[in-house]
Amino acid sequence: MVLPAAWMASTHRALGFGDWPETPVFEYLARSIAALYGFHGGLLVLIAGDPARHITIVKYMAFMYVAFGLIVLAIDLDAGMPMWWTLAEGPPIAMTGVVFAILARDLRNP
Repeated sequence: MVLPAAWMASTHRALGFGDWPETPVFEYLARSIAALYGFHGGLLVLIAGDPARHITIVKYMAFMYVAFGLIVLAIDLDAGMPMWWTLAEGPPIAMTGVVFAILARDLRNP
């Protein structure tokens, strides 16, 4: 979210995606999704402190991770992302949802 644009451009090139598009919308999307991931991570830390208390949210997150992982997989395939990227993004997200669901089976509401 606060990474200098030059660093993002360098990483973009190093990953084989060519030159960084220097347009406001591209930088906006890169930074706003980074912020969203940060906020999401904070939520997960709060939930992890007492997952039984937040069982409804844990189950919702499990379902949404599976759904989101499959959606991201479809997007990556449709967008023509490199296979290494496609396999490293959507499937692990979906599997995280499966793990959440398995672990949530043993949780009880307080």
